[in-house]
Amino acid sequence: MKLHPCNLILITVIVLSSWTIAADPTTSSVAPDEALSRLKAGNERFATSKESASKPVAARRAETAKDQHPFAIIVGCADSRTAPEIIFDQNIGDLFVIRTAGNLVDDYALGSIEYAVDHLGARLVVVLGHERCGAVTVALGSASAPGHINSLVRDIQPAVAASKGKEGDALANAIHENDAEVAAKIRKQAELGELAAQVRIIEGYYDLDTGKVEWTEK
Repeated sequence: MKLHPCNLILITVIVLSSWTIAADPTTSSVAPDEALSRLKAGNERFATSKESASKPVAARRAETAKDQHPFAIIVGCADSRTAPEIIFDQNIGDLFVIRTAGNLVDDYALGSIEYAVDHLGARLVVVLGHERCGAVTVALGSASAPGHINSLVRDIQPAVAASKGKEGDALANAIHENDAEVAAKIRKQAELGELAAQVRIIEGYYDLDTGKVEWTEK
């Protein structure tokens, strides 16, 4: 069956319009300051054992089954004790999370950040390091490591070098420096186009003992 040219044009317009709506995150974006306030409030609930995500999981699962609009991007460590959804007392669909050992970013992570900003409407990026990070500990103790762990050590070494000589705990200093360098890399290399001016990139440091996140806001 052949379609009339007018019908083909109509179908094309509908498809393109649907794509534009789906790819345009402006209607659902949460401003960076509001997103940060939500994270701070959630972390306070978690740290004081008053967790109470805003909606029951079942209801939220149904609500987000066909669409998602996370209000923040978390670039965190793969450490099993640092799950952002728990630390910030958030529900399914609230956070777009990227996790690697040492919260490092590569092309895949950068592409994920760009996608979350461009297609999902997220406007806050948090680089979340944490106390006693194992990846940074390894890099602090040696310039190399076996297997693919060496890739982690290699990428963290500049932060280790930059943190040497600073007052305070050597490991904590290296972790903070690593977080700062990861944030700087995202600012420099993430291709966000016209949306770059709307996006805020900050650093957080999770205390394993207290459950609290300390913020470095720029």
